[in-house]
Amino acid sequence: MTSVHRISVEGGPSFDCADGENLVAAAERAGWALPASCRAGICGTCEGAVCGGSFVAPGRNDDGAVLAGPSDGVKLCRARPRSDLTIAPREIKAVEPGSLKPLAAKVLRIDKPADDVAVIKLRFPAGTRAKFRAGQYLRVLLDDGQERNFSMANPPHSNDGVELHVRYLQGGRFAEAVFNHLKPGDVVNLRLPQGDFWLRESDKPIVFVAGGTGFAPVQSIVEDLLRRQIHRPVRLYFGGRTPQRLYRDALARQWAEKRPGLVYVPVVSSPTPEDGWTGRTGRLPEAVIADLPTLAGHEVYACGSPAMVAAAREAFVGHGLAPSDFHCDAFAPSMQVAA
Repeated sequence: MTSVHRISVEGGPSFDCADGENLVAAAERAGWALPASCRAGICGTCEGAVCGGSFVAPGRNDDGAVLAGPSDGVKLCRARPRSDLTIAPREIKAVEPGSLKPLAAKVLRIDKPADDVAVIKLRFPAGTRAKFRAGQYLRVLLDDGQERNFSMANPPHSNDGVELHVRYLQGGRFAEAVFNHLKPGDVVNLRLPQGDFWLRESDKPIVFVAGGTGFAPVQSIVEDLLRRQIHRPVRLYFGGRTPQRLYRDALARQWAEKRPGLVYVPVVSSPTPEDGWTGRTGRLPEAVIADLPTLAGHEVYACGSPAMVAAAREAFVGHGLAPSDFHCDAFAPSMQVAA
């Protein structure tokens, strides 16, 4: 029989959480939002303290041993209680009523700018507009109750639908549907918005680091930044294994031409002689460090694979970046998110 425990937030509300449920999901079910982005214990957005009580945290104690508070730096999206807990997250706020209700959207168009990338545009019912922050993601609701997370590539002012960038993964439930089955007019059920990957108010220079379809939330943020005429210096690094994987290269070049102070740096990690690539090669974190003597006083927004995000965090903090100025969203496999 599953036990249910009471979770008390220091100076805040309380909510129930079952043994097998993580604290972020339980808070959300109760109408509260804890900071979270990748929900796979990679990005660090959800880190907080457990002040008292016992819990397990896959990734922190994979042997299944029960941990006890007080304990700092706990990834609350992974932590599951084994008793009543008192926690101290960075923040907690009420979820706006009705904001996470399922929303039916129709497929408007599906384009394939690369062999393994599809751009799907969905349109909401007539008169429906969704409120979200540039860089946030949504959940695609599958027929069996499972969910898949995808960043919204469109900016908030274009909110009568959404644009998703989907990389093909063999066996991926939604990816297989997008590449092989979905067609204009089909309905996709969504829940939005989600996540804490959005541009902070600051005067600091911005460095965007986007690997693969990690370009999607960066696209949303940059187009919002351009519309709002935010004049902070911007450097955008977009990486792919081959030049063909830079599926939004032309758009990024347009931004750089249009907006003084926006520098675009495409980086290819494994070009072949047949590619004829004459631009930057190597890994994204290395390219950033080679260009900037220090990252002190900058803000970094990194999005892509868990390995790239983890490598970027380590390299950039070691290059002068304040840990609080590193914002990221790691595109973790669905199985890893659910674990």
